[in-house]
Amino acid sequence: MSAPPGVILAGGRATRMGGGDKGLRMVGGRRLIDHVIDRLAPQCGGLAINANGDPARLAGFGLPVLPDSLADHPGPLAGVLAGLDWAAALGATAIVTAAADTPFFPTDLVARLRAGAGPSGLCLAASPDETGRVQRHPTFGLWPVALRDDLRAALVGGLRKIVIWTDAHGAGQAVFDSAPFDPFFNVNTPEDIMTAEALMRAA
Repeated sequence: MSAPPGVILAGGRATRMGGGDKGLRMVGGRRLIDHVIDRLAPQCGGLAINANGDPARLAGFGLPVLPDSLADHPGPLAGVLAGLDWAAALGATAIVTAAADTPFFPTDLVARLRAGAGPSGLCLAASPDETGRVQRHPTFGLWPVALRDDLRAALVGGLRKIVIWTDAHGAGQAVFDSAPFDPFFNVNTPEDIMTAEALMRAA
């Protein structure tokens, strides 16, 4: 079975970072999105970036840039939908998504998501928090193209919370270890950049 294409979700507005593209912030001497591409590309059959605004700023990556097809920034699910529409045109049956601000996610993400998929083909990544409670990371998922019209209808109808939609479709869950730190740590604030720098030095 060929590897699914991957979509890097970079469509957020980064309000806690003061706006702009979080994925273009420097961590460890490189842009955040460079770390994400390095981890995701070997696991996928091609990559694209979901981002809004002028695509020219991302032209240097040499990847398709997929804007949300729905107005008013309805959230990460709109990026998933853009990715599913792109994948459908390629003849792919599913995509894997990863967030552009998460430089440490697992190098076996795709294999584990595929192994954990529910009957619909959906699967979300998860990891235990500091209390041991398993938390889902809905920007990291395996999404079947067959559900794209259902997702479009849900978004047009006002749905914004990812897990409400994925639960309705019986999504599976791939749980990853959080030791020595949560691999889904994401950079939301300037302080998080300092934390990510420290984690990279320790690694």
